[in-house]
Amino acid sequence: MGSVNVNRSVSDVFYRYKMPRLMAKVEGKGNGIKTVIVNMAEVAKALGRPPTYPTKYFGCELGAQTQFDFKNERFIVNGSHDAGKLQDLLDGFIRKFVLCPECENPETELLVSTKRSTISQGCKACGYHGPLESNHKLVTFILKNPPNLNPAVQGSSLTEGKRSKRSKRANGDTNGDTSQVDDQNESLEASVNENSKNGDDDDAHEWQADVSEEAVRARMQDLTEGAKNMTINDDLEKSEKDRMDIFYELVKSKRDAGQLDNPQVYKELYNEADRLEIKTKAPLVLAEVLFDQNMKNQLSDYRLLLLRFCHDDKKAQRYLMGGFEQVIALHRDTLLNKVPVLLKTLYDLDVLSEATIIAWAEKVSKKYVSKEVSQEIHDKAAPFVKWLKEAETEESESEEESDDDVEIEYNDRAQVVPLKPTSTTNNKTERVEDDGEDDVDIDAI
Repeated sequence: MGSVNVNRSVSDVFYRYKMPRLMAKVEGKGNGIKTVIVNMAEVAKALGRPPTYPTKYFGCELGAQTQFDFKNERFIVNGSHDAGKLQDLLDGFIRKFVLCPECENPETELLVSTKRSTISQGCKACGYHGPLESNHKLVTFILKNPPNLNPAVQGSSLTEGKRSKRSKRANGDTNGDTSQVDDQNESLEASVNENSKNGDDDDAHEWQADVSEEAVRARMQDLTEGAKNMTINDDLEKSEKDRMDIFYELVKSKRDAGQLDNPQVYKELYNEADRLEIKTKAPLVLAEVLFDQNMKNQLSDYRLLLLRFCHDDKKAQRYLMGGFEQVIALHRDTLLNKVPVLLKTLYDLDVLSEATIIAWAEKVSKKYVSKEVSQEIHDKAAPFVKWLKEAETEESESEEESDDDVEIEYNDRAQVVPLKPTSTTNNKTERVEDDGEDDVDIDAI
C-alpha cells in the first residue's frame, strides 16, 4: 500500500508525519455506481480527524453524496472517482483543516463550540491557537458533528439516546457531563409525574417564556450568530453573478476606506474570492473598481494586489484583459490613445505575460465590449504587440546565435588545449619576443 508525507509539498523522505496512501474501489454500475474508500479509517487516524470529515470533504468538492457505514468501516462517495484524484483532493483537506497555519505541522486538533458556532484550531507542536480560517461547506458539517462526538450514534433517535443514558445511569455507568444532563432529565420527569399524580394535566399548565431583558438579549445574540453563519455558508448556493456582486461590494468598501495599500487586505480579498469560488474572474471586478481615467498611475499603485491574483494564472490574466477593455470603453476619450502605453505598463510590471497579450491580440471579441470598440482597442494596441513579437523573435535568434558561439568556442578550445611541455615552449617564445622587443628599443636608442 505504501505511505506518503501528510504534507505532500514536503519532499523530505525522512519527514516524520506519514499517512497511508489512499485506496479506492469502484463498485456498482449505472446510476448506482459508487467509490468506496477502503482505508479511510487508517488515513483519518494518521491525520487525527474523524473519517467522516475527509469523506464529506470529497462529497463537497465533487458535488456527490456520501455514505458512512461505521460498523464495517465503509466510507462511500457516489460516482466513479480515481484514487489519484481523491489523493489530490485530500491534500486540500489537509491544507485547510489539518496543517497548522503557523508551523505547517499536522499536530493540530479542532475545538468546536456548537453554542457559538465557532471552530478554533490548536497546535501541539508550536502552541498556536486561533480560529479556523476557512469558509468551506465542510465547516457546517463539523459544527453539527464535533470531533468528540461518537459518529456511530449519529442518526439515532433522541428518545433512544435518552433511554440508553438512563439505562447506563441505572447500571452505574456515568461520567461528568452526561450525569448532569441525566439529573436534569430525571428531575423534569419526576416533576411531570408528580403533577400527573396530583391530577394536573397539560391544559392546567401555563407555559411561559423568560421575557427579561437579559434573556431576550441572549436569544437575539444566538439568532444573529446563527444568521451570520447561514449567510456565509449560503453564499456558495448563489449564482455566480451574485457572488461577483458580493466581492465587488467588498473591494469597493476597502477602496473607499483607503485600505488598499495594506498587503493584509490583499490577502483578505484573495481569500474571499477563493471562498466565493470566483478567484480567476476576480480581476474583472478589480479592474472595474480600481481603474478610471488615471489608469496608468493606478496600475503601479495596485500592482501587488493584481499580482496576487494574476501571477502565473493565465485565466485570471485573460479576465483582467476583459476588465481592461471595459475601462478603456468607459473612458474612451482619455484612454483610447494610451492603450499601447497601458499595455506596456502591465507588461513591465509583470502583471500580464507576453503570451497572454499576444493571444489576446489575435482575436477581437465582443464578450466585454462591443465588437467595434474592441476592434479600435486592438488597432491602437497593434504597434505594441508588433514590438512585442519582434522583440521575442530577436531574443530567440540571439539566444540561438549565442548558443552557436558557445559551441564553436568550446570546440576550438578543446582542440588547442595545451599540454605542459607546450606551455613551456610558449613561455620560451614569449621570452624571445620580449628579448626582441628589448633589442629594438636598444637599437632605437
